[in-house]
Amino acid sequence: MLSWEYPPRIVGGMARVVHDLSHRLIKDGHEVTVITYRDGNTPYYENDKGVNVYRVDNYMIHPNNFIDWIMQLNFNMTSKASQIINEQGNFDVIHAHDWLVTYATKALKEAYKIPVVTTIHATENGRNSGIHDEVQRYINDSEWLLTYESTEVIVNSNFMKSDLQRIFGLPFEKINVIPNGINLNNFSGIDRDYDFRRQFAMDNEKIILYVGRLVYEKGIQNLISAMPKILEHYHDSKLVICGKGGMMDELKAEARNLGIENKIYFAGYCDSKKVQKMYKCADIAVFPSTYEPFGIVALEAMLAGIPTVVSDVGGLNEIVEHGYTGMKSYAGNPNSIADSVLALLFDPKLCDTVSKNAVKRVKELYSWNKIAQDTHYVYEQAICQTEAKKQEEKMAQEKARKTTKAKNTQGEITNLLAFRKRNAYA
Repeated sequence: MLSWEYPPRIVGGMARVVHDLSHRLIKDGHEVTVITYRDGNTPYYENDKGVNVYRVDNYMIHPNNFIDWIMQLNFNMTSKASQIINEQGNFDVIHAHDWLVTYATKALKEAYKIPVVTTIHATENGRNSGIHDEVQRYINDSEWLLTYESTEVIVNSNFMKSDLQRIFGLPFEKINVIPNGINLNNFSGIDRDYDFRRQFAMDNEKIILYVGRLVYEKGIQNLISAMPKILEHYHDSKLVICGKGGMMDELKAEARNLGIENKIYFAGYCDSKKVQKMYKCADIAVFPSTYEPFGIVALEAMLAGIPTVVSDVGGLNEIVEHGYTGMKSYAGNPNSIADSVLALLFDPKLCDTVSKNAVKRVKELYSWNKIAQDTHYVYEQAICQTEAKKQEEKMAQEKARKTTKAKNTQGEITNLLAFRKRNAYA
């Protein structure tokens, strides 16, 4: 597996997907090697409960920009993978994760004839509602190249499948929909900690929780805009925001402008253990994304037993069934977000019903056991296709060799007859 993030380096949801999928594949008897970026003082090699994790630096010389940074990371990934192959033997399949590893993937595929399976976690086009500058165009083209070079492509929702067909023109049968999963034991033994909860809200306040990056496509700005209406109807509520990102200062300024800064708590980055405790302390979780390929945070909230509100876009729209496993709101609409949150705040019976149904749904559809089996099936497809292609190429080469030999033989006969004819005349 090639991925630019792997725990303890966590940029987005990809790190957890690669980690959890790798460990489930190990339990199923496969051998998994992950090559990733070395962040901070993490070791260059680590045996992570059976997963061989190799980390590489991104630089050889100081990069001019992020694109150069990524390219140099790909050079070092290629070098490390080649070293492993030369020392330990070839791999059966390369599993690439997003455009950030495109060029290492392409180089290894061509050098060692390894089938490639790619998971596209999100697209540049989707994140930015189109392509608006040359950097975005470069990333978009790299995504296309990676999907083109891949034997099979995996996406985590039907929304993403349609998106890839629309943006890149990929064949329908090349794209496999396999949702992201969640460790079903994530909240085992974790109960509501009231002392911990009091760090963020008073006992009488209902905690409305957001977990995620503070970037535009996550829709956090719309949740903050929804808070005045929520507070107008249910004063004893408090929004707690777990996450960091480029919009932090802008969002804090907006809270001040609305006069509700005392009702919004910016908790900053929270590690996995703190997030687990936060989920158990929350009364409602809200994920108001304007673009979301999947939405693993929604699964976390649902598994924790919290009534969950999501926007009606992308993977979130497929995960939650309105009024049954959670509530939906119109994407980008603060008024709609407020209505869904208030419906839960004023109806404890609805909260109880959607929470129980949500836990059951997550356990049925999103266990890593099933997802790893589906992923393994895609690996087998890719391997079989690559072997079939090799056989076709071998047969074509043999046919070409025989044709050339036949032509050479015919040429020799023709020359011999011409020689005899000339001698006869002589």
